[in-house]
Amino acid sequence: MLVSRVNEEYCCTTSSAAETRCLGRALTARVCPGDLICLRGKLGAGKTTLIQGLAEGLETTEPATSPGFTLIHQHEGRFPLYHLDLYRLGPADLAEIGVEEIMACEAVVAVEWSERLPAALCSDGLDIEMEFDSAADETRHLRLRARGPRGERILAGLREEWDARTRD
Repeated sequence: MLVSRVNEEYCCTTSSAAETRCLGRALTARVCPGDLICLRGKLGAGKTTLIQGLAEGLETTEPATSPGFTLIHQHEGRFPLYHLDLYRLGPADLAEIGVEEIMACEAVVAVEWSERLPAALCSDGLDIEMEFDSAADETRHLRLRARGPRGERILAGLREEWDARTRD
């Protein structure tokens, strides 16, 4: 995994699904109940793969799969993980499925297609924008940005780990 720092944004490149899951597992040492992970990227960018690593690291009882048509999966582990897929939803649908209530739970909430969330709901968390590299089948480019104190805490923990790796 290659990591670079641009201002307070970190960019990394994973070269396989296993590396993308590894990044998800690395997040688990930094997240707490109440934290929000906002994922953006086209279909196939690796959003669900990253969340699979997050679920593995949280030692969930079931592996994470794409919520697709069910929209929400709740996983029990060291602490609860809600995995939301908002791909098929419009703004009016969010209230109907109880997004605000889910985000108020004492759980880690990972949201695919988070650009569909109202700005007020995603003002504090970690944004991860993902792109696949059309020239290299398994390569993913990720841009991580903190939003608010919770996001900064998560990113600072990752930054500390990555900086330590580059010193070694």
